[in-house]
Amino acid sequence: MRWKPPVAHAVWKDTLAAVGFGSVALQPGGSAGVSGSEDCLYLNLYTPGLSGRARPVVVWVHGGSMTNGSGKGMNGHAFADGDGIVTVTINYRLGALGFLYMDDVGYRQSGNLGLLDVVAALRWVHDNIAAFGGDPGRVTVMGESAGAKLLSAVMVSPVSKGLFRQAILESGAVQCIRDSGTAKRARGLLMAELGVSDPRELVNLSGEELMRAQRKVCDGIGGILFGPVYDGVTIPEDGYAYAASSLASASAKLGGSGLSSGRMKMRGAAFVGKDAGEEVFGPLFRDNAEYAHAYYRARLRTDSPYAAMVRTLTQYMYQLHSYRLAGALSGAGVPVYVYRYAFENGQELGARHGDELRYIWDAAKVRMNSMDSVQVRLANGLHGAWVNFIRSGDPNGRGLMAWPGYRVGDPRVMVFDRVESVVRLKEVYDDKQFPSAVFVIK
Repeated sequence: MRWKPPVAHAVWKDTLAAVGFGSVALQPGGSAGVSGSEDCLYLNLYTPGLSGRARPVVVWVHGGSMTNGSGKGMNGHAFADGDGIVTVTINYRLGALGFLYMDDVGYRQSGNLGLLDVVAALRWVHDNIAAFGGDPGRVTVMGESAGAKLLSAVMVSPVSKGLFRQAILESGAVQCIRDSGTAKRARGLLMAELGVSDPRELVNLSGEELMRAQRKVCDGIGGILFGPVYDGVTIPEDGYAYAASSLASASAKLGGSGLSSGRMKMRGAAFVGKDAGEEVFGPLFRDNAEYAHAYYRARLRTDSPYAAMVRTLTQYMYQLHSYRLAGALSGAGVPVYVYRYAFENGQELGARHGDELRYIWDAAKVRMNSMDSVQVRLANGLHGAWVNFIRSGDPNGRGLMAWPGYRVGDPRVMVFDRVESVVRLKEVYDDKQFPSAVFVIK
């Protein structure tokens, strides 16, 4: 089944033993340089119970640059035990095995197999979750970083229609989707590393060989070489246009990012200037680097190129696209709630990429162990709002600060900091010349 869409598992004759995690997707890592297996399409299900009223469901799609990670990386008890939410975490094929474009050599939809794996899991949830106490009509998809980007691609694909109601996208939008030309050139880099001239020869190589080569070609660019592709079938048109046309598979959306998410791509104060931007964006960034760099240095009133580049990368990699998607969905009549996580917790330049996950997934531990009232408030506010949204499509509820919806003409954002606040943005920055796909190989 390598480079082929997923198919439903054959019915087993006896009771299936489901008391341990299945293998993670094949990926670079481990003592041998590779871990996991190509036999990886497993999901993990946590339920508060099988009886009573059908419960809301959340399906978690993990991050990891679409080259690493697994569903078992998050503990579903965080929502199942205390909040009565059936929680599902899933695996999907990663890197070259999940997103290598092979459509032109007979493997249709191969550039979107990771996306189709998510859809297959959602279809399984839709068909089976009632037997585990869940309501198939109240499914929320949730992901962070690469997981959010992948889910945004799922949202703008017609194959996901009817499989979920609402979405939570943390630090990610449709900027991960690339054109087929870029996808083929990425394949060329992998083939060159492997010494292969015909892409069909890749089918005969071991998964370990593919992963070792992938590690080399992805080194230094954050693993963004592979991701969903505009193939005309799975993803038929520009994601923002699709969302704006009322076709996206979500009736409500909550999303946002950290104040300095771009720091995850920086190697420290010595890694600065245009080199940092080009390493992340590729040749595309050269056309925007000088303007963007100067723009942020002026706004920050700083001569620090490191601080300026952190803000630049944050804006171009995360915030710009989150706001574009929020605007497209809001304009199509979808209720949208936008947040910005800004609690620095002693960190220079602001909150890092993914810092909010602790308060969303480990809220119970924070409440129990933290002596810091600010962190307890963050745990109550973030986890509580997420639970409300999963239950109803609205993050508002008793004991929480009122969170207004986001609209193009009234861009109000909930800021999670030492004190929660609602901010009406004076400016929603959008570089009109910057394309919808962050990563392009020319």
